Amino acid sequence: MALLLSRRSLLASAAGLATLVLPGRAFAQRLTGFTHGVASGDPQPTRVVLWTRYVSPGLARLRVEVADDEAFTRPVTSGEVEASPAADFTVRAVVDNLPPGRWLHYRFVAPDGQVSDTGRTRTLPDGDTASFRIAVFSCSNGTSGWFNAYAHAAARDDIDLAIHTGDYIYESPVTRPDAQPGMATLRGLAPPGEIVQLAEYRQRYASYRNDPDLAELHRRLPMIAVQDDHESANNSWRDGASAHDPATEGEWSVRKAAGMRAWREWMPAHSDWYGAHRIGNLATLFRLETRLLGRSRQLDNELDAIFAAGGDIGAALTALRTGALAAPSRAMMNVEQEAWLAAGLKASVDAGVRWQVLVQQVIMAAMRAPAPSAAWIKGGLPPEMQADVDRRTRLNAAGMPYSMDKWDGYPAARTRLYDAARRAGANLVTFTGDSHNAWAFDLADDAGPIGVEFAGQSVSSHGFERRFNGDAARIAADFMAANPTLKWMDASQRGYFTLDINRDRIDAEYVFVPAMPARSATATGTRTLTAEHGARRLSV
Repeated sequence: MALLLSRRSLLASAAGLATLVLPGRAFAQRLTGFTHGVASGDPQPTRVVLWTRYVSPGLARLRVEVADDEAFTRPVTSGEVEASPAADFTVRAVVDNLPPGRWLHYRFVAPDGQVSDTGRTRTLPDGDTASFRIAVFSCSNGTSGWFNAYAHAAARDDIDLAIHTGDYIYESPVTRPDAQPGMATLRGLAPPGEIVQLAEYRQRYASYRNDPDLAELHRRLPMIAVQDDHESANNSWRDGASAHDPATEGEWSVRKAAGMRAWREWMPAHSDWYGAHRIGNLATLFRLETRLLGRSRQLDNELDAIFAAGGDIGAALTALRTGALAAPSRAMMNVEQEAWLAAGLKASVDAGVRWQVLVQQVIMAAMRAPAPSAAWIKGGLPPEMQADVDRRTRLNAAGMPYSMDKWDGYPAARTRLYDAARRAGANLVTFTGDSHNAWAFDLADDAGPIGVEFAGQSVSSHGFERRFNGDAARIAADFMAANPTLKWMDASQRGYFTLDINRDRIDAEYVFVPAMPARSATATGTRTLTAEHGARRLSV
């Protein structure tokens, strides 16, 4: 729980169990005192969440100080918070009544005089706003590579806000088949197996947050974060996950609650599932939850059953597409969140805000996947892949989407969102993660254009280059040929992207920062795309 801090008083609560430590840790971690630096997040024009972790034998009251300058000679507010073992000794303080549109500095002071790192944060602007720059991150698998994208962004002075669209941690074993050899040991990732219990989720967050590049990003920039599936279990939905086995891992509701509790303890965020952040009259950011509140189960089991049964597979696929897949009851958000978003889009437009932006998890645009070709893999397609090629060919012939886990698996829900945006007159933009590759789409339906989607490459998680090690340009070209609304794609590089939001245009710059072979904050290239206000389509 975190309570409001005004200029006169501050109260907050904190959290739990000391972190276990693996031998051979490459990044030193303190076991007592301020163990994981500082962070800030969920900014509003007059409010921000401040975070730290302070481990002591029992309860400890920390002083929180906020100032205009890094030397703290111009104080803005101060107060006290309590760190306790109840939530892993983490502290989230909601600081209110702050000046809008200002860079501020903050720190925590322990009872014995020990001082935390000094963090830098920013409140959102209020009123007329000409421009604002956001850096967007996703999919940071600690076993796949270094967090060099975080390091590159943290070193910049032209970013106002960081956004993380999910898969901030991965719940899978650190020995997963695609793990880079020795990476988990070098990073000290813990625990080694699949995380299921609260103590294990806490331990995984602690080992991720020990990364110095992630720590520096949090110290330098406020962050708005949403959860995707790996914060709980792979391909999660409201009542389960494809990677959760109740027979061996217990009730899904218990695991889901553990994952959410650890996320709320370790992230500089409010406890609400979704919310809005207004950047003056420039943009409203709608932070969505599309995994655990209302999402219906994916239909992958039904697909597998069709192919296993044989017979007239095409007819069965068509029946699935026009029947269960198209059912109005299939949801990505619950009814309450859908209504909140529709009202929020209209209110934003009516207030004269230029852009309506969705911060969400999975690709929204309709997409078909081309069948893999010989050019996708060095040496050509191996015989064992022919079954995958045949399956994809049949799926495409039946008009089935690329993935049942994306918005394509919930077409009625997407139609409801598109209709709400159209009724509101929104200039809709969505920031998306999850796929590990970089994409830029026009969003459209039979009634015309809706907006644009920028889907970012991962920080470190493997993309198409892991499975298809051939011609990445050919992969992208084949996807674009199969999808007229896909205007650009990169199928092989890691990094992040920035959105330079102006009143009349948004410039998205994809920044490519390799996650391997070593720690390095060097970018290897960029690609920029533009959306003009009112066009609701990309300029490429």
